[in-house]
Amino acid sequence: MSLPAYAIGYLREIQFGDQIARYMRCIDATLEPFGGQFLIHGGALSPQEGEWDGDIVVIAFPDRESALAWYASPAYQAILPLRTDNSTGIVTIVDGVAPGHRGADKLRELLGQPA
Repeated sequence: MSLPAYAIGYLREIQFGDQIARYMRCIDATLEPFGGQFLIHGGALSPQEGEWDGDIVVIAFPDRESALAWYASPAYQAILPLRTDNSTGIVTIVDGVAPGHRGADKLRELLGQPA
C-alpha cells in the first residue's frame, strides 16, 4: 500500500511582488503531472503553542516518489527561484500515515514491537 506524502513549507518574510505573483500563477501547472494538490495555502493561524511568524503551505501527493519527482522536475525548478529569492523559509517532503493510524502505532514502531 502506497502512503500519501506531503510537501510542507513554512515561509517567512515574503516580499510580495511580481516574482511571487508569477510563482503563484505557475505552480499549479507544475503540480498537475504529479497529482499534487493544495491542502493548506497560507491562511489565518491560531497559534496554540510557540511563536508563528510565517505562512504554512501543505501540498498532498499520492506518494513520496511523486512528491520528490515534482520538486526535482524541470518545470518546478524553473520557477523555484521566484519564491526563494523573495522569501525565507523551510520546505520538506514527509510521508503520511495509513488510514486509521493511531498514536500507539508510532510508539510500537519506535520501540521495535510488532503492530
